[in-house]
Amino acid sequence: MIVGIDIGAAGALALVSPEGELVEVADMPILRDGPKGRPTVNGPLLADLLRRWEPKCAYVEFVSSRPGEGPTGAFAFGRSRGMVEGALATLGIPATMLTPPTWKRAVGIPPGRDGAKDAARSEAIRRWPRQAAAFQRVKDDGRAEAALIAVAGLARSKAA
Repeated sequence: MIVGIDIGAAGALALVSPEGELVEVADMPILRDGPKGRPTVNGPLLADLLRRWEPKCAYVEFVSSRPGEGPTGAFAFGRSRGMVEGALATLGIPATMLTPPTWKRAVGIPPGRDGAKDAARSEAIRRWPRQAAAFQRVKDDGRAEAALIAVAGLARSKAA
């Protein structure tokens, strides 16, 4: 089993079989314990989920600060990335980072931001129609992206 991870407080994790079957999805475990009640990734809850799933490897969206992003948002995003990388390293789960253009190209989602979130949800529903309910809400784009990141990682590992 492998895990795909869409980093961030609105992100998610997806457990996928080596054949590309979606086994389970989970929203990123967060608590609103940051400054002014901002959501932050909760390391112990994240580690517990990964420990239960026992993935052999992880494919993680490579994120960095974004143009126009303020320092508070950039720091929070970086903290989320650190929590994910720390949990994976502590559990001995090898991780490969995939940039958004790389994983999107691998699963057939056009580059760019316009409509990318809905395109990810649409592609996830197309690939896993029996689990379509996991991607039905607009805010389920993180779940869709995590699952598609895992699929892109699988495709990359088979091509290598």
